Amino acid sequence: MAILREARLVPDRTGGCVSHNLGDRIELRGLSAVGHHGVFDHERRDGQTFVVDLVLSVDLEPAAVSGDLTQTVHYGELAEEVHAIITGDPVDLIETLALRIVNVCLGHEPVRWVSVTVHKPEAPIEVAFTDVTVTMERSKL
Repeated sequence: MAILREARLVPDRTGGCVSHNLGDRIELRGLSAVGHHGVFDHERRDGQTFVVDLVLSVDLEPAAVSGDLTQTVHYGELAEEVHAIITGDPVDLIETLALRIVNVCLGHEPVRWVSVTVHKPEAPIEVAFTDVTVTMERSKL
């Protein structure tokens, strides 16, 4: 029996499109750590909580069939890498933080496409709000 996987076309950086398999993905949500990112001195000095959500497009079938962890993404190791970025060298913008995380995710061989959302719930905004987020989606060419 042939199995048809659901797919869609996703824009890439060149203005073209790549096929993205919607059915196979790994999601890591709510990874939080204190970082010293922001444009204001008090953000750099005091730090604040940043929360990251990841969605990774990965062909999960080889790992599912073989039981071999090396044929998928070790999400424990990826979580540690993302944590190190959040707690690492400060950046002015959460857009920069998101791009650093995107690049780490795409550095994992099985990852074909990634969506990274960075939450900054303690952003220095003078009116009531619940969250500020930046989301970046990128794919391998």
